[in-house]
Amino acid sequence: MKRSLLPLNALRAFDAAARHMSFKLAADDLSVTPAAISQQIRSLEDFLGVELFRRTNRSLVLTETAQLSLAPLKQAFEHMEESVDILTDAKSSNVLKLSVSPSFASKWLVPRIAGFYARRPNAVVKIEATLNVTDFKIEDTDIAIRYGNGNYANHYSEELLRETIIPVCSPTLMKEGKTCKTACEVLQHILIHDDSFIEDDSAPNWSMWLKAAGVQQPDGVAALHFNNNALAIEAAVAGRGVALARSVIAADDIKAGRLVTPFGQAVPVDFAHYIVCPEEKLKNEQVQDFIDWLREETGTYKSDEAAVL
Repeated sequence: MKRSLLPLNALRAFDAAARHMSFKLAADDLSVTPAAISQQIRSLEDFLGVELFRRTNRSLVLTETAQLSLAPLKQAFEHMEESVDILTDAKSSNVLKLSVSPSFASKWLVPRIAGFYARRPNAVVKIEATLNVTDFKIEDTDIAIRYGNGNYANHYSEELLRETIIPVCSPTLMKEGKTCKTACEVLQHILIHDDSFIEDDSAPNWSMWLKAAGVQQPDGVAALHFNNNALAIEAAVAGRGVALARSVIAADDIKAGRLVTPFGQAVPVDFAHYIVCPEEKLKNEQVQDFIDWLREETGTYKSDEAAVL
């Protein structure tokens, strides 16, 4: 039987009458008249072609078939009530679900997220750290923050932060005998590579950077490769070598003195960090509040970044 044909009102009347074994009490339960309950039961019996109650002068008696149907009917109504609760909770939920790249999440968003809780103390923020493209049609995600060229068709997108590429290293590396004050001296150290740059043709790798600096890279230079910018930065913080880093991801470590920029040369790239979401998500008050907070936070951040770099 098709769901659209199910006589739900009549089934609800039957469920109530069977629970109370009284049309009057069932009517009180459903806020209708006993006559309405009686009519719904008769309608259901005609629809199904089976007798549900045997009526006596003083009581109702369930037929054997009706008795067998009660447990699954009760379970069906409980499941429907649970579904309605879920949908109601989702409408008024304070949960905000974000999809963010692992590097941006760990190096930029998480250190600042307390600022959002100052605006919404009861917010529940769920962060999925992933590089996968978010499909808002099938994923329960409110906002994605993505590093790319801004081409996000059929979605709202807003540039959040632009990037530059800068060489960085630990200040301890400058004190260990092998200096790193010129582009040529960088070859005395392990070159830390962030292979995630491959997705951005405008981002220089070490070979490109050294060539632009007029330095010939010899064969056999020690190298350490990562596919994640945050890991490359952590390796540099640990004094394992010199990394080419995204300025946004490295800025907090530079400001805190965990990293230095020995050459002070920043190379602009085409990619930037973008807010991405479906247009309809902008109607959600919490989504809009989070975007407003991001705008305010990046405005402050940009001023700090200029001072650092």
